Amino acid sequence: MSEPILTIDALQVAYHRVAVALHGVSLRVMPQAIVAIFGNNGAGKTTTLRAISGFIGLDDARVIAGEIRFAGQRIENQLPHANTARGIVLVPERDKVFPNLTVAENLTVSSSHRVNAAERRQLEALVFQFFPALADLRPRLAGLLCGGERQMLAIGSAIVCKPELLLIDELSLGLAPVVVEDLARRVSSIRRELGITVLLVEQNAGVALAVADYGYVLETGRVVLEGAAAELRGRREIQESYLGQAGGPSNTAYKKGIFVIRADGSVVGGNRGLFGGGVESAALRPGDTVVVPEKAFSANSRWKDILQASQVLSAAAIAVEVAR
Repeated sequence: MSEPILTIDALQVAYHRVAVALHGVSLRVMPQAIVAIFGNNGAGKTTTLRAISGFIGLDDARVIAGEIRFAGQRIENQLPHANTARGIVLVPERDKVFPNLTVAENLTVSSSHRVNAAERRQLEALVFQFFPALADLRPRLAGLLCGGERQMLAIGSAIVCKPELLLIDELSLGLAPVVVEDLARRVSSIRRELGITVLLVEQNAGVALAVADYGYVLETGRVVLEGAAAELRGRREIQESYLGQAGGPSNTAYKKGIFVIRADGSVVGGNRGLFGGGVESAALRPGDTVVVPEKAFSANSRWKDILQASQVLSAAAIAVEVAR
């Protein structure tokens, strides 16, 4: 049986030397596996990834106890460039690309010292193989890309660094479900074809468990549950707390909120919902799709009021989808 490529034992992380964010987190990641860490906001998911990658030092935070071992070497509190040289590459939650550089320039500047010029060209070709939509966007500024295209470029920029362990923070953030499903399939293909290991942090448990082999649930800086992805999907507490399934399977990851899918694939509202997210009626545009939970659709007409109150377009310009 092979040894884990990544081992974390009893990890504790403190911000500003006083605020402890992780309380004894332990996990194992096997070679060439996709492992998901999911949980609610503030659970410690991003902190875990940034501790592994070394970027935690930029947040005035440090590992104060426990161990992180990659390929048998201890790496806690190492600098990001040193961990990248080891083969650990992070796709961050935000600030994923250089907006003032083109797609092609982003791929060029992201390449690490782990690859020579010939390898870089091969890896760039692979990026366009995995994400064909980027091939026609080579000269476009990254700041002009839509959300899904930016995420593709961010993952592509990580690929040209020749990772052994790819860390992805919030694959689904701000993206429409259809875009997320496509990206998840591509991540699975990248793992399989490149033979790399993926550690995925994701608030959307449905996305995480659909692509992962194994999963960990974090709550308030602690691992509260772990298991094979298929096993976790079948557990009642996971279905009720993270998958929105009180009585049966759900076909949407955004069941609890009313939200808008833009024509470019980005999402307004998300899990907080259209009303809770502070989205005004004037934000609606032709080509938008308003997604409404079944209960809100049948028992509440506020979504109709929002459409009819819009000063910039008629209700007929908006599509409405009922999420059951």
